[in-house]
Order: sequence, then C-alpha cells, then structure tokens
Amino acid sequence: MAHIDGQVGYSEEFIKNSRGIQLLTCKWFPVNQEPRALIFFCHGYAIDCSTTFKEVASKFAKEGFGVYGIEYEGHGRSGGLSVYIDNFDLLIDDVSSHFSKISEMGENAKKKKFLMGESMGGAVVLLLHRKKREFWDGGILIAPMCKIAEEMKPPKMVISLMNLVTNLIPSWKSFLSGPDIINLAIKLPQKRQEIRENPNCYIGRPRMKTMSELYRISLDLENRLNEVTMPFIVLHGEEDKVTDKGASKLLYEVASSNDKTLKLYPEMWHSLLFGEPLEKSEMVFNDIVQWMETRITTLHVNANNKNEATSHI
Repeated sequence: MAHIDGQVGYSEEFIKNSRGIQLLTCKWFPVNQEPRALIFFCHGYAIDCSTTFKEVASKFAKEGFGVYGIEYEGHGRSGGLSVYIDNFDLLIDDVSSHFSKISEMGENAKKKKFLMGESMGGAVVLLLHRKKREFWDGGILIAPMCKIAEEMKPPKMVISLMNLVTNLIPSWKSFLSGPDIINLAIKLPQKRQEIRENPNCYIGRPRMKTMSELYRISLDLENRLNEVTMPFIVLHGEEDKVTDKGASKLLYEVASSNDKTLKLYPEMWHSLLFGEPLEKSEMVFNDIVQWMETRITTLHVNANNKNEATSHI
C-alpha cells in the first residue's frame, strides 16, 4: 500500500522474518526531493509505529528525512502472539536485517543513517549499535529503557517465581497487577484515549516470557553502557515515571562515545513526542532535528569536541 498526502509519501509492506512470521514495515518520505538523511524508528513495548508514530514521522519527512519503521513480531499488525517476546535477540535480528537492507539500497547507501528509539525502542537502538558498531551514524534515544530503576526491581522471591512460571508456561500473562502504563506515560488525556482505542496497541497484562526478556535485556544494557561508541542524543522527561532518567544520565556519563548529548525536560513525562502538549513536543522535535542537521553537515566529528549537557527550562 502506498499513498501521497501533500508533501509526504507513505508506503507499507509485509516481509517475512527468519521464522516465517509476517512483519509490517513502513516508510514515510518527502515527495519532491531526495531524503537528505534516513531515520530508522524503533517503537516501544505494546505499541506500533504505522499509526502511533505517523504524525511525527510525517513531520520528519516534511523536514526532508526519509523515515523507516518495522513492527516487531507480536506487535502492531505483524504476525505472532500478541506482545510475546520469546527471545529479544531474535527481535534485534529482524530489525537489523530489515534496516540494514534498506540502508544499502541505491542512493540510501550514500546517506547518513540515524537510529531512533523510544522507551523499549531505545534498548533496540543500543543493541542494533552493538550488533554493527560502525554502521550507524548516530542514535536518538527518547526516554530509553537501558536500566531498571532500583525502586522498580522486583524482590528476589518474585523473580524466582517469575522464572519458574516462565519456564513452565512462557506465554502466560502476568499474575501481577502492575500500574497503568498509559496513565503514567502520556500526559494528555485525549492521547491516552487514542492509544486505548487503537486496535494495533496492546493494553493487557504483559506475558511472562516477555517480562523476563525485558528484565534480562535491561540488566545486560546497564552493565555495558560504557561500550556505546556511536554519536547519540538522549532525551528524557524530568517527571518520567516509566523509564529511569537516572539511566539516561548514567548512559551519558559512562558511554565511550566522543559525541554525546543529554537533554532533560522539566515537568515532562515519558512520551515526549506523542503525549505532551504541542508546544512541548515541538521543542523536543526541534532539538532532534537540530542535532541531526549538525551531524549531516559535519563530515568528520572532532574526537575532542566538548560534550554537551543541557536542561530546558
């Protein structure tokens, strides 16, 4: 399926992963010009990208960027058991394979390639970078899931019970009643309702194996944040109750990258581009565009560039 709406074109198609599962892929592109750079978007847990990200993706396309997305197995309109992640490494393989193929096609091979991920998608970005360290030109990490806050870590007894149930019946939904993530993540009530009414988004309890995999990956990333070497910008709301802003600060402090930027936004929640009032989300959007534009026009990053850490008022 493809269509053009004013300045922006959109297309989508299904591809098969290595396990024979159909995955939805999508693309937004400027109509009257070649994209000046490419954005590869990694969505968060339990949502999609073809509908929830479309407004933001169209805005990036209007700024001259080509934007690509893929809905993970079990997410959005892709095949597989809903929000079931049996092995996060296979999810990374799916995304890496598709994004790498797109990056190497025709004129795309000459363009800058930026990974962008929100929440769990931030973890996907960091793992894609780990898989192909010199391939990507930069990462945009929006409230990334890269460490479990100490107050959010379950007691050892709960972890043991979770592991037991996961081994026996991995697809079971959690027996624990957790907080309503939508209410915690999205500030605007109308945007919360939009997510709840979107059939491509999942609002039920998480599955046991999925929880286990997210826990495993978070611990793994936390222990290896110093291995991040690509240029990146990490953006986090000061009032985020879903992912830990302290983890974003830690990533900025310990990453080995010579080009790293931290943006913290007072009074903003978890969903920076979708769930905030327009003037707030526009501020974040413009910060991201400016960061990319600087790196598109700079052919060589000076290893001695002074790192930047700022906080919006």
